[in-house]
Amino acid sequence: MVRIAIVEDEEASVRQLREYLTIYQRESGNELRVSVFADGEEIVRHYQPNYDIILMDVQMRSMDGMTAAEVIRRQDPEVVILFITNMAQYAIRGYAVDALDYLLKPVSYFAFSQRLDRAIERMRKRTARYITLAVRGGSRKLDVSDIRYIESQGHNLTVHLREESLSVSGTMRELEDALVPHGFFRCNKGYLINLAHVDAVREGSAIVDGEPLLISRGRKNAFLEAMAGYMGGRTK
Repeated sequence: MVRIAIVEDEEASVRQLREYLTIYQRESGNELRVSVFADGEEIVRHYQPNYDIILMDVQMRSMDGMTAAEVIRRQDPEVVILFITNMAQYAIRGYAVDALDYLLKPVSYFAFSQRLDRAIERMRKRTARYITLAVRGGSRKLDVSDIRYIESQGHNLTVHLREESLSVSGTMRELEDALVPHGFFRCNKGYLINLAHVDAVREGSAIVDGEPLLISRGRKNAFLEAMAGYMGGRTK
């Protein structure tokens, strides 16, 4: 499913974009979930990084699209932003917020479908490297390469990053299923570690950025095989 936000203060433009998205969903086979916001202030007020693509009008009454995009980028570096405008000069400013592209009004379906193809392609490439986790008060989108290891203590899960640690909701099994394809390994009941951060294996422990994490005896051989496979794949 592709989650799309439309940020537009003109009802006629919203209707047209919804119509285009309905046609695109039918033609492409992509399942789309669409949310609509009346202006930039409405989307940033309680923004959560739950969208894959934002279709953002530039000129709006309460908060313009560029300002809204700057606020969103501070919370969500990976959402794909497509600007919609009737003034081409705004496209240059879009580079400052890493906008993928822009559409000039009046928007044709052909141009719209081409830009949406590109947006979905970028979204899928980026999604492969990111995971969204439930944290207190909302959610947090993380680059998996920033995760050092995940620790389970009873019903509590802690994600240890480079600079901070986060308490998250969910189960260790869910995170293991999501992260093993990205080079993670469950070295014992309590630790799911990122093999990219393993400095050494010493005295029955994986040394993760200088910190020893115990490898259970039953998983030692599997861990060493996973580590060898990871290192071999990285050097190809």
